[in-house]
Amino acid sequence: MESPEIRDFPGLDARLAEVRSGIADACRAAARDPEDVTLIVVTKFHPAALVAALAALGVRDVGENRHQEAQAKAEELEHLGLDWHFIGQLQTKKARQAARYASAIHSIDRERLVAALADVDREIDAFVQINLTDDPGRGGVSPDGIEALAEQVLAAPGLRLRGVMSVAPLEEEPARAFERLAGYSERVRALDPAASAISAGMTHDYREAIAHGATHLRIGSAITGKRPEHR
Repeated sequence: MESPEIRDFPGLDARLAEVRSGIADACRAAARDPEDVTLIVVTKFHPAALVAALAALGVRDVGENRHQEAQAKAEELEHLGLDWHFIGQLQTKKARQAARYASAIHSIDRERLVAALADVDREIDAFVQINLTDDPGRGGVSPDGIEALAEQVLAAPGLRLRGVMSVAPLEEEPARAFERLAGYSERVRALDPAASAISAGMTHDYREAIAHGATHLRIGSAITGKRPEHR
């Protein structure tokens, strides 16, 4: 019998099932085990009630990219025991607050942010975000700074280096971008073989990300539907 939470969001179960099926198909095509891929459902601008409905459907990993919104949802839904992934640009002054609810931060892109998180009282999974463009205004560390930032994460007691994260540029074929990211992942694994995770792939390009080794997918609208109006 369908739970009340799910009934409030028609089509949510079907969209989630379709994406899960697509992930399984992409994994088979890449000769990979779907169990090795974590689906993070991004719920930006959606209410906490939708997250509760996702939890009723078996979702355990939720992604948010705005601290204030993430904090409020995490507090309201603390009883569900979800893993919250912070995937947006994080202000240094908000870092320690985010560390109270986030089990993982996918946007570690500068040394000051690492320093702010270095001695938090719970271990946080850390992904080094890499800028795959030539635009320094985009989020992420430049490729020539990967090792220095990764080494700082490795030295931070409160952080566990999981691997790398990036967003494929819109102006480039996703497969080419993710191929480069896989190469950057190898550089991080040379520093710590355990840091093998790759956070990449969204609604429009998760199949290409899986083909190039992505272990964590950040998928929103294909599952949640259209975002509600916001201010």
